[in-house]
Amino acid sequence: MSQFTQPPQSPRSPQPQQAYGPDLTPGLRPARNGLGISALILGLIGAVSGLVPFFFWLAGILGLIALILGLVGRGRAKRGEATNKGMATFGAVLGLIALILSVVGAVITFKAVDDAVNDLGKAVSDTTASAKPEAGSTGSATDKKKDTAKALEAGDSAVYDDDLTITVGDATSYTPDPFAAGHTKGNKAYRIAVVIENAGKEKFDAALVNVEARAGKDGVDAEQIFDGKVGEGFSGTVLPGKKVTVQFAFDAPADAKNLTVEVNPGFTYDATQWDLKL
Repeated sequence: MSQFTQPPQSPRSPQPQQAYGPDLTPGLRPARNGLGISALILGLIGAVSGLVPFFFWLAGILGLIALILGLVGRGRAKRGEATNKGMATFGAVLGLIALILSVVGAVITFKAVDDAVNDLGKAVSDTTASAKPEAGSTGSATDKKKDTAKALEAGDSAVYDDDLTITVGDATSYTPDPFAAGHTKGNKAYRIAVVIENAGKEKFDAALVNVEARAGKDGVDAEQIFDGKVGEGFSGTVLPGKKVTVQFAFDAPADAKNLTVEVNPGFTYDATQWDLKL
């Protein structure tokens, strides 16, 4: 019998093992650097915003968030969960700086607003109307400063502390155009002249002047009439030493015996009233 022998088998070569990358090593987590980066960005924006006092609110919000994120990011770095400890620290510092600038900006802003309000209140209180005697009459200096709580009469003038003078003339009957706005059938229309004279040293913005009227003993609103001759109102400015006259017309009930005209030169002035007989 022939004896068969099996050929020797070559040993199986071992398969090469794939090396783990640094971020794939079993048991290790990837670095969590997001909080440190966010703290740095928000802290930087907050600190820059804090340089402008008006943006104190933005600096405060961003600074507080940056400080919290920076401290949490430092904690991660200490535990080995993050690798940007320096970035997180710098972000927390910037957040703290933003908070400090926010407090300083708030103090500056509120003080500026308070000063502006005080200045406005002082300007309003300093600009008060005083009555002037009628043209052609005589009177002492004290007559010129009499109380103006009482309505003035036609031809009287209201003189303000900045030497602005407003005069309202008599109410005369007026016939509006057929296409006039503000006139009701059955009512009567009256025209008045309002004169503004600027005897001060600064130009006066006449566009802010407001003229209104009420009619009769019940004081019902007298609607202003607009047509091609009246109703345009004041506009532009009045230079020192100049005056301007504007015609107004108001619609009043037929049985009204008087027309109360109120002129307000602007936000910082007291309004003055004239009681005109119809």
